[in-house]
Amino acid sequence: MQSMRFNLVPRYAAVLVLASATALPIWAQQAQPSTSTSQSTLPSAAQQQPSPAANHPMATPKEGFWGRVNPFAGKKWVKRQTDPINDRLSELDELNARNARDIQDVDKRAQAGILKAQAQADAANQTATLANQQALSANNMAQDASGHVDRLNTTVKGLDQYQQVTDLDLQFRAGSTVLTAESKAKLDELAASITGHEGYILEMEAHAPAAGSAGIQSSQRLAEGVERYLVTEHQIPIYRMHYVALGNAQTPATGDAEQKPERVRVSSVHVRLMANSLAAQAEAHPQNASAQAGAERP
Repeated sequence: MQSMRFNLVPRYAAVLVLASATALPIWAQQAQPSTSTSQSTLPSAAQQQPSPAANHPMATPKEGFWGRVNPFAGKKWVKRQTDPINDRLSELDELNARNARDIQDVDKRAQAGILKAQAQADAANQTATLANQQALSANNMAQDASGHVDRLNTTVKGLDQYQQVTDLDLQFRAGSTVLTAESKAKLDELAASITGHEGYILEMEAHAPAAGSAGIQSSQRLAEGVERYLVTEHQIPIYRMHYVALGNAQTPATGDAEQKPERVRVSSVHVRLMANSLAAQAEAHPQNASAQAGAERP
């Protein structure tokens, strides 16, 4: 009988191990309800108070055997869990869209500001270019005015500047004031050279061998005879002829300074053709003759 009991002990032990292995998961899953069961022993007044969890069906399930994941959760339960996440995602999408619109608005305003600044810069550049052109024009006008003043100064200085062009001596017979054929030929040639020209004068020095006032009067009649011939025969203006009656005054010798003046022995008139420097310029540049005609006439 005892041997039979010893044989049943291992069997009982195996059954107990198998039962405990089977009951352990069930016990672990039902561990939480047991807590609520233990709380049922509280007074009835506490049991009648509403549970906070009943007002919040969205509360996160407590830890169980399977953790926070319920392998038997349905679509409604999943939807309740994911709705807050979807709402948050929608808010983030709206925020991103608003930020994108704000960025586009800022970009548009920045582009408009850049275009406006570029237009203002172009206008300022055009204004500066116009001012530069006006400055260059004013500089050119100033240079022209300066050149005109220089020309006027040259004209004023040249009004009384004459240079000798040619000269000739007219001989008269003793005691006669009548021009000889040779003297007339010389005067004809001189008149032909100045016909049509401006800015010249004729200087005449008349000499006579007589002494004193008689020589002066005689030399004066000689100069007047030359003037008369040029006026009547060649229409030379009187204002272009100037003479001086020197009588028998000795003229200084030319060339050697130590040579004594020559003595007047015959009646003569020495004629010099003097031309103004402006007249010479006008003849060299005919296009300026009309502009300087008033200044060339002494």
